[in-house]
Amino acid sequence: MALSETDILGWARIFTLFLGMGWAAWMDHKERRVKNEHWLVWIKPALFLWALDLMTQGADWTIYLTASAAVAYASGAVLGRPTLSDIRAGSRLDQIVALWYVASAVGLIFGAVTYQSVHPVDVLVGNEEGLGALWWSTLAVLPLILLIDLAWRVRMLHGGADAKALMWVAVLIPSWSTMPLTFSSATGDALFTLPPAFALLMWGGLSFLAIPFILLTLNLIRGHVRSFSDLFLAWHAIQIPRHEVPHRHVWLLTTLVEKPNGSLEVYHRKRAPRKSPSTEEVDAALFELKEAGVESVWVSQKLPLLVFLFPAIIPMFLLGDPMAILMPLLGLN
Repeated sequence: MALSETDILGWARIFTLFLGMGWAAWMDHKERRVKNEHWLVWIKPALFLWALDLMTQGADWTIYLTASAAVAYASGAVLGRPTLSDIRAGSRLDQIVALWYVASAVGLIFGAVTYQSVHPVDVLVGNEEGLGALWWSTLAVLPLILLIDLAWRVRMLHGGADAKALMWVAVLIPSWSTMPLTFSSATGDALFTLPPAFALLMWGGLSFLAIPFILLTLNLIRGHVRSFSDLFLAWHAIQIPRHEVPHRHVWLLTTLVEKPNGSLEVYHRKRAPRKSPSTEEVDAALFELKEAGVESVWVSQKLPLLVFLFPAIIPMFLLGDPMAILMPLLGLN
């Protein structure tokens, strides 16, 4: 069966998503940091594919500039926001970005005036087609990026790389119609679906549920569960040699506490600290453990979200929106 233009663009998006997210997840795993240069490189194919998609659908200039408004706002997470003082000082970058904002705002306003007769509810239920529906689906990317940015600012998303990755996904895959779904029609049949970026986040969150079972199995195989109290640690922590702690991205759970008689006793905290201790504090704790003859310690791993978002791409493009699958099973369709 011959592939349509939409199918080709959809598979190109999946390929780009795997490469861009995979690279980011690897850097986040190794360095706990994804440089802005990564997103500046990978936004280019995302914009190219979005522009081709709009071109094949016959988008007018207001739709292109509406898409530009979403990208312009997302760019603040990487390039920063232009300020009046910098613009007046002659900062070329801030002046260009400010002009970009103005041009995008003009397109957004003219698009709203042009397609004001098209009701978004009709677009949502599939009763509206054409450029009006395309403008509303393009506009929908902007509030999505606003929500991601807000979640980052209020610390619901703790890592800047996580927020930038989700913004990038929102631009790369602006709607489900731009993505081939292989094994499920639930997303296409559902009246309401999560945006692809949020669906990816939910699939990544669901993968977190497997962590306790994986860690418990590993600790049992390695013989680290020697008492009933170890079970309280084995489902969310691992045991490693003390000297490896400074070279791993982990929180140290094993410490020493002083008993009423003045002697020291090894104690394992049941949860990671709310605030990461400094390098000096960790070194001091490790020195105390070394003096006490403690060779193995319990640690909680710092697991970056991108490491879970990368494999979550597979169920997302195979099955689509997880809520579209779960809601009918719960009788809420």
